[in-house]
Amino acid sequence: MDPRFGYNSAMNRPQPGMRTIRSFVRRTGRMTPAQDRALTRLWPQYGVDYSPQILDLDEIFGRSAERVLEIGFGNGETLVRDAAGRPELDFLGIEVHEPGIGHCLINAEDAGLENLRVIKHDAIEVLQHQVSDGAFTRINLFFPDPWPKKRHHKRRIVQDSFLQLAASKLAPSGSLHIATDWENYAEHIDELIAGSPLFTVAERHVHKGGFETLERQTTKFERRGLRQGHSIWDWRLMRVS
Repeated sequence: MDPRFGYNSAMNRPQPGMRTIRSFVRRTGRMTPAQDRALTRLWPQYGVDYSPQILDLDEIFGRSAERVLEIGFGNGETLVRDAAGRPELDFLGIEVHEPGIGHCLINAEDAGLENLRVIKHDAIEVLQHQVSDGAFTRINLFFPDPWPKKRHHKRRIVQDSFLQLAASKLAPSGSLHIATDWENYAEHIDELIAGSPLFTVAERHVHKGGFETLERQTTKFERRGLRQGHSIWDWRLMRVS
């Protein structure tokens, strides 16, 4: 199984006795001493604790600005680079993998970032319970776990219900950016987009590397996919007002 981290594909609260289907496997992985220290030392500066209450993002960031959400930021390389390159925007990242979060916090401190915050929790629960509607101008979902086996397809984060939730959290004319290197997942995403009244396709690219697309920097999983000979699929979807 590809060691990627996505999120819960069940949008509604589970009824009593029902098991919530999650699209991530929570792994501890190897935590370096520096990452462990960063989680403790830097969490008060960059971390936002989960609770089922709507966040005041203006208070958290200390200003009012357009905001970008990255779901499943891995080790935070794209999140940190984007935040450093766009200081006029605020960036919120959600991830469950603690070593990756620790790595992200170290790099955020090294870059002197003030416009980045992270949450360590299931992204769908965060979107459902912590984020107000219309909070983001852009949502990024880069290389989520493809769950390639057919019996696991129900665990993929990109489902009709995810598109509905993402659309509700985007401002009018906001954008949803998705990337994958798995052909079967790309076909699945194309089918969902074609049947969704919530988004229109502003851009769609398929490539095998050599350039960066859709205002997106190359990621760790993308580089690995390219080494394995995979194509890369990119979408920029615009929310329908």
